[in-house]
Amino acid sequence: MANQVKARLISNKKVGSYHHLIFAGDGIATGVRPGHFAAVAVGDENSPMILRRAFSIHKAAEITSRGSTLELIVAAHGPGTSWLVAQQEGAIIDVVAPLGKPFALPKTPANCLLVAGGYGSAPMVYLAQELIARGCKVDIIFGAGTESKLFDVLEAKRLARYFEITTDDGSVGTEGRVSTAMPAMMAKGETEAIYACGPMPMLQSVADLASKSNIISQCAVEESMACGIGVCMTCVLPVIGDDGITRMVRSCTDGPVFRGDKVRWDEIGTVPADCLGAPKSGGH
Repeated sequence: MANQVKARLISNKKVGSYHHLIFAGDGIATGVRPGHFAAVAVGDENSPMILRRAFSIHKAAEITSRGSTLELIVAAHGPGTSWLVAQQEGAIIDVVAPLGKPFALPKTPANCLLVAGGYGSAPMVYLAQELIARGCKVDIIFGAGTESKLFDVLEAKRLARYFEITTDDGSVGTEGRVSTAMPAMMAKGETEAIYACGPMPMLQSVADLASKSNIISQCAVEESMACGIGVCMTCVLPVIGDDGITRMVRSCTDGPVFRGDKVRWDEIGTVPADCLGAPKSGGH
């Protein structure tokens, strides 16, 4: 169950292209699992920005020297995120967490491959720690456009059995996309489960590669979320249910984690003709 907390911003540090924010507040970490997200109110009481901004949770801790803490990684894109990263330590900010459905963890130890693009790496160290605690072997691929858009590389490298970086411009690691590095990593690590977080085109390529190898992938989607609680319907996408029927589901409540082979990636942004409730051609 989500908690709404008036949280104190206790740390705001620039890390490459991103800001690493740490919030403290009673109950802010309660129930958080890897893959959950937080919805943060932006702007002051007179701001026209009425919608919250959604961020994957980087880390959460129930008991620390500073109380309960929640950590987010934020890239300043528009007025809301620019306002947030400009806040000074000590600012009080309204945070709702945890939201959405987290990654499902294996019931028995497995060889797991974690793949992230850009700040999609935010939840991956948290996830890796949980998997390792369950006896899983963890391999990791981080990709980004350039070196400054990578995050948490040192911690990921420390935890991973095998670790690789790809960048579009070749500024660090292997030049290319994560999908280029995946086949060799999957073979070396004898991958049994794949977890991914990042831009939609990357998730589609990860899901496709997983399906071709008969491996289940779980993808945390970056579909735009406005309300974060399933009311506004702006984050819908077509997903095939267990009964084989496609439905338009909400990323914020039914996700953000979905099985990669169930998302109809090529039809995101549309309502497929065979989707439950889709308008019939020629209808009135």
